[in-house]
Amino acid sequence: MPADTRGGGAFLGTIGFLLLVLAQFAVAPLLGGPVRVDFIVIALLFAAVRMRPGLAALTGLALGVVIDALAPAHFGAAMLILTLIGVGASWLRAAFFGDNLGLTALLLIGGRFAFDVAYTLMTGATIGGSLLMTLGVWAPLSALATGVAGVVLLTLFRPLFRAKGS
Repeated sequence: MPADTRGGGAFLGTIGFLLLVLAQFAVAPLLGGPVRVDFIVIALLFAAVRMRPGLAALTGLALGVVIDALAPAHFGAAMLILTLIGVGASWLRAAFFGDNLGLTALLLIGGRFAFDVAYTLMTGATIGGSLLMTLGVWAPLSALATGVAGVVLLTLFRPLFRAKGS
């Protein structure tokens, strides 16, 4: 899925992408609790920085369909949000992605927080029944957990998630 000019880069990037999507459904449910690592957002952001905006939008749309299929009452919300996040990450790739782990962490934290805020406001789905608690506590903590997990994954498996040009 991710476009790359190196010989094995596209293959390794695709493997990394698929492993992160698989982790969303195999590992994330085991972590439980209101603070969750979102491997789908990590996969999208890592892939989007390797793509042109149009392909990043299609990738976000496809991932949104997968998420929305599991929540038919809110069908379309994740598709729209992940499409916009994919396009935004693709446009910001030159400024925010490379070998700088701090900027990568900020991109991951911002992407997850944007997803949580937009999804909560679009669907009304709150954690614990309180909008203030969801947006003020759980969304920032989930964004931080996703950022830390993404940086750890990037550090451990750098060949799978290497950005174009790094």
